[in-house]
Amino acid sequence: MGISFRSSDSAFFDLFTTTADHLVKGIAILDEIVHQDILERASLRDQLHEIEQAADLTTHQVIKTLNATFVTPIDREDIAELAHVLDDCMDYVDEAGDLIVLYQLEELPAGIFEQVKLLDQCAQLTATAMPGLRKMEGLRDYWIEINRLENAGDRVYRDMLATIFASGTDALTVIKLKDVIETLEKAMDRFEALANTVEAIAIKES
Repeated sequence: MGISFRSSDSAFFDLFTTTADHLVKGIAILDEIVHQDILERASLRDQLHEIEQAADLTTHQVIKTLNATFVTPIDREDIAELAHVLDDCMDYVDEAGDLIVLYQLEELPAGIFEQVKLLDQCAQLTATAMPGLRKMEGLRDYWIEINRLENAGDRVYRDMLATIFASGTDALTVIKLKDVIETLEKAMDRFEALANTVEAIAIKES
């Protein structure tokens, strides 16, 4: 007998929702990092690492549960892909915070604040959408809005690259800023990949 998302088996949804909640918390810490004085950032980065490690444990629990489950609510590869992409989102958020601290960047361009704001919106939407996997309902607005936010992120990313290369800033600082900007863009891309995965699953299960 198959197990349905509409049944009492909620282990996978609960774990996906937990990871999405970790993302919300992690990006809130990242927002503090970019707005704080350089001397305050290291302790915040450590908090971000703790959240990333907690998210890793949740991802491992998804895989452990998947390996221990004979009949899954949706295709096994879809569960694994959701876990993988959620993990990628968290990893890039953590990496961005780490780079800002390691590179000792004092002044950050305004576009980085905008990137983090967009990521926060993506995380909030994702945290709201994950419980919707239980019934595969009400998810269309989620993936449409994530796509819109990712497009906005692309524009911010391109504008920032043009700005920092034309700013006359020393080459080493430009390289450091470019690393941070690109890492934040990768996080945006993975949020879009996550939304695309949810869309594909919803269509398959409808």
